[in-house]
Amino acid sequence: MSAEVVLPGGRRHRLAGGGGFARPDAPATSRIAYAAAHVVADPGAENVPGAPAAVDWDTTLAFRRHLWSYGLGVAEAMDTAQRGMGLDYPATRELIRRSAAEARAVDGRIVAGVGTDQLPVGPATLAAVTAAYAEQLDDVRAAGARPVLMCSRHLAAAARGPEDYLRVYDELLSAADEPVVLHWLGPMFDPALTGYWGAVDLDLAADTVIELIKAHQSAVDGIKVSLLDADREVALRRRLPAGVRLYTGDDFHYPELIRGDEVGHSDALLGVFAAIAPAAAAALAALDRGDLTAYEEIFAPTVPLARHLFAAPTWHYKTGIVFLAWLAGHQDHFTMVAGAQSGRSPAHLATLLTLADAAGLLPDADLAAARARAFFTVAGVAQ
Repeated sequence: MSAEVVLPGGRRHRLAGGGGFARPDAPATSRIAYAAAHVVADPGAENVPGAPAAVDWDTTLAFRRHLWSYGLGVAEAMDTAQRGMGLDYPATRELIRRSAAEARAVDGRIVAGVGTDQLPVGPATLAAVTAAYAEQLDDVRAAGARPVLMCSRHLAAAARGPEDYLRVYDELLSAADEPVVLHWLGPMFDPALTGYWGAVDLDLAADTVIELIKAHQSAVDGIKVSLLDADREVALRRRLPAGVRLYTGDDFHYPELIRGDEVGHSDALLGVFAAIAPAAAAALAALDRGDLTAYEEIFAPTVPLARHLFAAPTWHYKTGIVFLAWLAGHQDHFTMVAGAQSGRSPAHLATLLTLADAAGLLPDADLAAARARAFFTVAGVAQ
């Protein structure tokens, strides 16, 4: 079988393949790292826009076992899983329940998203938003996962200023019986979250975040920040109370943020780690050994891949995540819930293919090439 693919525009590319990253004996000790995992759609179901999500549970859970096998934690039911973008709450609740049970079976680390997406689309009162959050908190706790209080589109629409955010989160955190992870997702990931924390000015929004965390320090394990702004993340990290972690969600600058500086470092909760799990595990193992040269060398070729994967419009990065999972052999089709496989162009995915190959993330070159040829043939690129 040939590992050559004709790309859009006529250029031929021969895949080198990868698979050179060994599975670690145990998770990294110097950093906590979660990979936000996607869901695998049932390819025989009506996974079209507006239809309830139909999930291939066996393959979805197998992908989580893949992440745990590399020592990474799983961040479940986040935006990488098309939460609020195809994955409805009944499927989300079942996903969390199944994944948490699987985590217990393999002794894997897991956190799970808590939102308000069981509410109907449209206006909601602050009381309704708070009640929806509380309901999902109960679901996640009952499943046995650590909650991540995700940003809420309903809250973004209902809140009139920082005080409304503080009121809702104060009630939730005051009732917390274990530390939770807060969540700050920038509008590049979801435009409906513009002005979250009560201000479009991100410095003012950060002031509100710090006020909230200081008021509830014992109830906050950390905050996941996805603003794609390394300087802003470092500034926020340095303002956090002692013991509160910053989990970077910056898929552009993660090597430098995880490495850190003389003042501190970020832990990780990243969508890109689902696509680069073997390399991420190897880099973190090097960091544990104090081998910064190997850490940089392993991560370096993954950064162009990540920057392309999360290029604007950023919220379509999930299409690339699933495309790479298909090419790498983690699922046998390129179908997504809500038909989201159409979110990126063949030209975009061709570049993604070559960047993933350069980073050594396609373990079976022949398999990846055969699947890529099939995809590009359908897209009108003769092979």
